[in-house]
Amino acid sequence: MDTGTPHVRCNALLVSRGYRIRAFPFKEKGCSGTIRSRITHYLFGEIKVLDIKKIRENSENVEARIRTKIPGFSLKEILEADGALREKKDLVDRLKNRKNSIAKEIGQRKRVGEDLSKLTAEGAEIGDRIGLLDAEAHRLESEVKELLSHLPNLPMPEVPVSSDPAENVCLETVGEKPLFSFTPKHHLLLNETLSLFDFARGAKIAGTGWPCYRGAGARLEWALIRLMLDTHTERGFEMWIPPLLARPDVMYGSAHLPKFEEDLYKTEGESRFLYLIPTAEAVLNGLHYDEIIDGDALPFKYTAFTPCFRKEAGAAGRQERGLIRTHQFNKVELFCVTRPEESGRVYEEMVASAEAVLEKLELHYRKMLLVTGDIAFPAAKTIDLEVWLPGQERYYEVSSLSDCTDFQARRSKMRYKKQGDKPRFCHTLNGSGLATSRLMAALLENRQTVDGRVVLPEALRPYFGGDEIATCPSKSDR
Repeated sequence: MDTGTPHVRCNALLVSRGYRIRAFPFKEKGCSGTIRSRITHYLFGEIKVLDIKKIRENSENVEARIRTKIPGFSLKEILEADGALREKKDLVDRLKNRKNSIAKEIGQRKRVGEDLSKLTAEGAEIGDRIGLLDAEAHRLESEVKELLSHLPNLPMPEVPVSSDPAENVCLETVGEKPLFSFTPKHHLLLNETLSLFDFARGAKIAGTGWPCYRGAGARLEWALIRLMLDTHTERGFEMWIPPLLARPDVMYGSAHLPKFEEDLYKTEGESRFLYLIPTAEAVLNGLHYDEIIDGDALPFKYTAFTPCFRKEAGAAGRQERGLIRTHQFNKVELFCVTRPEESGRVYEEMVASAEAVLEKLELHYRKMLLVTGDIAFPAAKTIDLEVWLPGQERYYEVSSLSDCTDFQARRSKMRYKKQGDKPRFCHTLNGSGLATSRLMAALLENRQTVDGRVVLPEALRPYFGGDEIATCPSKSDR
């Protein structure tokens, strides 16, 4: 065999370098579907995705629902690969039956001393064909699974169908926009006298988009985190402190891979690579990777504080100023594992817990049901909580809360079992509870006074250790 072919080079790379290979080189020139599928299978093993049998039986319905998320989407490539795979498997089965028949016939003829040469040759030829067809079937099976890994979750029937985020539905508006006797300032302008964060020194250390928090800003950040964690634990969420790095299979399970690989930061070691988490959702989902959970123990309701890391490579990230979109930010996450029949109730509890934080902080916000084209890849339904920022005269999302049905559980092989029943896939729910950077911007802009102070809401004062943040000279102007 030619050792220079892409297939052989790919196999040699996988065997010799393990996790030191580059992750998901799917968009690189010359990387074939076969190589992509082999890398996917090597990294993740037996991956679980949307059920190909259900897709095959309801292809028109599935395609139509995915098109509400991805206009123009087609299942043609997947169905053709699946059809070719089934043809190969069917042919292999027929050849194996023929080979078994030949084996029996050889045994019978051998006992009576008849010539076996033709049957032996035919059996050998069939064996060679089976070997080739098995290899081709394995390749096609890996290709089908790799193609399926790029399919998003199907939207729930109640999700409004549209590709335009402007058509997101406002379910509720809570509180009133604050009234000012002066023109409210952007949080970056407030920071010039309050000295809460330092983008210039952050850029000196790591580049643009990496803020440093200082003084009262660092204290306010920590106060927000503590208030949020207390709020969620009081409402029945168990607190975790998870790792900030995750293996590729865990990131695949949460559906951050392969679709969002370009937005993730990655570390490389001698034997494997790990990803810096873009959200605690990835690692909280990983807690029960490849487990069968006692169904009577569900639901699990988790909360965790972690720094989050995102490249934010898109144009939107370059256009937004200040704390709105950065490469590193702090977030308190909410994550739930449930049985399918209770996921709706637990989802409402999760949304209510996120709302409780905004109510404690006395912030005006609105509750938005996202249209199909605006919900995330793994989500079947999403509600966003958006706060009003008067210094920018617009709403910004501070929490995105999603019901992912069994999508992440399938990819993570996360199942539950009740006594006497077969294992079933869990449902997973996740949401920000909340992201502190945008929350701090909202607090500063909503609670500012004409003389440049920021008066803190009552519930936050014990955590901060004071009632307000006053103008002070910078200690780093030295």
